[in-house]
Parts: sequence; C-alpha cells; structure tokens
Amino acid sequence: MGWSQTIIIGNVGRDPEFRYTPQGIAVCDFSVAVSRVTGREENRQEKTTWYRVTVWRERAETASRYVKKGMKIMVVGEVEARAYTDKNNQPQASLELTARDFQFLDSRAEAGAGEAEYQVNRQAASNASGGDYPEDTSDIPF
Repeated sequence: MGWSQTIIIGNVGRDPEFRYTPQGIAVCDFSVAVSRVTGREENRQEKTTWYRVTVWRERAETASRYVKKGMKIMVVGEVEARAYTDKNNQPQASLELTARDFQFLDSRAEAGAGEAEYQVNRQAASNASGGDYPEDTSDIPF
C-alpha cells in the first residue's frame, strides 16, 4: 500500500480545537491559509487556499499547546479533497490534510514562547508501521 505526501507552508487561520475520540484517541484540528502571488507588479494577484489540518495522538496534544492563530507553520501529510453541501444547499469542497509532521516557522520573538520552535518529526519506522492516526476515521464526530 502506498501513500502520498503534501507539504504546505502557511499561516494558522484559527486556534486549534482539541478533543478525544470515543475510543480515547487525542485529535486536534486547525486551519492553515496558504497564499501565493501570481503575475507581475502591475497585475499582481494573491490566491489563498485553505486547508483543514488534523493531527493525531501525542502530536495532537503538542499542537493544542503550541499552535496559535496567525503563526507560520509547515505541515507534512496526506491531503484529501472532500465534497459537501453547504447550508444553502450549494456544492462545496474542502482540502483536509492529515499531518504526519509539522514545524513552527516563526522565530521565538514572533511566536512569543521559547518552546514555539518545537519541531515534531516522524521517524521513518513510524511511516512504515502505518502511522500515528487511525486508518478508519468514519466514527470521528467532525
């Protein structure tokens, strides 16, 4: 079985939401805005893509303590596009990234805490063993 990897660098759009699944597994999610500028000076345009990031287990606990709205972050994981219907019955889509690793990119002064440079790295053995998050997430209430 294979897996894909996506790397995003952007700004956290909202403070994390932390909870436990009914099975007692820690899960934390937050949004990240990834912006890119296209065109030359006279025709410059900025496009922002939003990702919903989900972090599992010990990494979820770390994210809930240190991730804050506005901070710059790099997230590595698997992305999935999900279709849904909004409250006005219009079709919508979201990009959801299940994090394998994340790293804070703000300096200590910008982040406001000495531990904000905390980096979470997944070891290659963990990747091979199936990961930190459950394969079946259908029972998670979000």
